[in-house]
Amino acid sequence: MAADESALGGYAKGISPCLLIGRAAVHEFYAATEADAAQTTGAMLALALGLSSQPLLWVRQDFLSREAGTPYPPGLREFGLDPARIMFVQCRDAAAVLQAGLEGARCAGLAGVLIELWGDARALDLTASRRLGLAAKASGTSVLIVRIAAQPRPSAAETRWQVRAAPSRALAANAPGNPAVSLDLLRHRGGLPQGTWHLEWNRDTRSFEDRAAGSAGPSR
Repeated sequence: MAADESALGGYAKGISPCLLIGRAAVHEFYAATEADAAQTTGAMLALALGLSSQPLLWVRQDFLSREAGTPYPPGLREFGLDPARIMFVQCRDAAAVLQAGLEGARCAGLAGVLIELWGDARALDLTASRRLGLAAKASGTSVLIVRIAAQPRPSAAETRWQVRAAPSRALAANAPGNPAVSLDLLRHRGGLPQGTWHLEWNRDTRSFEDRAAGSAGPSR
């Protein structure tokens, strides 16, 4: 999204963060703490639902599977993602993950490439992120990168976010509330200002709802 007047005007009125996730670009999501890893991956998957119906490539370091478990196909289906649509790849280190992700980003037949990295991952430097960005722009494929146990560092990503879990609000009869997450926009290459969104996941509409707006409907 370019930082033109219409974009800035929409942002000022409370534009959905989902609308800031432009196609054919790289977007980074940092877990605020290691305990926020699941929420960060969940936010990435929720945003992937807004991409086209073409296949997705999901690449992650195998350490993440040992630390947090592997994706559960019935759970993905319940979430709204058909497991048959996902090509899942595990790699031993960050360099291999990024190489697989780069090959995917060059493929116009993919709706998106989902990358999960653990730790500092120095292989994802400014040069590597530029390569991903150029590949995404050329193919039209979106690249969503989750960073766990890492601090934000310079990159060529279009947007950079920090994700943390938020307390749920109880439903009727004090039933457990919907999953909630806080999204902080740390950087937007188009020049949009930083901002924070408090969102709840609606499993029925399979979309985020803005808690501050009092559930204004789908935001993707």
